[in-house]
Amino acid sequence: MSGSIVTGRQKLSLGVFKFASCDGCQLSLLDIEADLLQLGSAVDIAYFLEATSVTRPGPYDLALVEGSITTPDDAKRIQRIRAESRKLVTIGACATSGGIQALRNWADHEEFVRMVYPHPEFLSTLATSTAISDHVPVDFELRGCPVNQRQLVEVVRALVAGRRPRIPTHSVCLECKRQGNVCVAVAQDIPCLGPVTQAGCGAICPSYDRGCYGCFGPAAQANLVSITAKLASSGASPAEVANHLRGMNANAPEFRTASDNITSLQSGDRQ
Repeated sequence: MSGSIVTGRQKLSLGVFKFASCDGCQLSLLDIEADLLQLGSAVDIAYFLEATSVTRPGPYDLALVEGSITTPDDAKRIQRIRAESRKLVTIGACATSGGIQALRNWADHEEFVRMVYPHPEFLSTLATSTAISDHVPVDFELRGCPVNQRQLVEVVRALVAGRRPRIPTHSVCLECKRQGNVCVAVAQDIPCLGPVTQAGCGAICPSYDRGCYGCFGPAAQANLVSITAKLASSGASPAEVANHLRGMNANAPEFRTASDNITSLQSGDRQ
């Protein structure tokens, strides 16, 4: 990942913002080291609290947003950021689908609050954790838990250059083939979401004989009917199949619909 991004062009102002998340995707940006220096020749970091307490107000040419919307204040703040940003890119599973915290969407969040906090009356929270795109228009979504650093650099470079980022939409299975991995689902009957998960991780888990957890969300044209049938045929109960889909990207539309269908069918069978 070498070479300058742009030359002879005014720097673009960059804002990096956090909502409900673990900060992992922002750290991925800080960890690109030499590439971050190259990005510095093209962008002017105006707001990035993970990196510096020195900030400048918008408008911003580019905003990178990590995290999901989980409070009324979040919902208001993302509107302000969107209004101040020419381009807005969401980074990571929390921002693109609601993250692991979106599991609250299937539960009684008030019960969770009562169990965890001694004074829940002081909290102001929403019953759901939702993606940024559920609240404001988003110019590009970069998935992952955390995001792939090379993909993140590609997104910033592309937007600085005025082109669409080149991010793969095929499944993890292709990455497995490129790594020379023996399919863990076929050879070892290990539950694996690789066939329906977008590439980006380099097939890390299957490379170590573990099934894919779906960290990068649904791949293009993901066949959830086939993958859920495969999981069931391996002995997983309907609840276990649904749980496989309810991970970092549980609230991604394709995963959410498939898991809801499974649980609704299970409820119907009990009635």
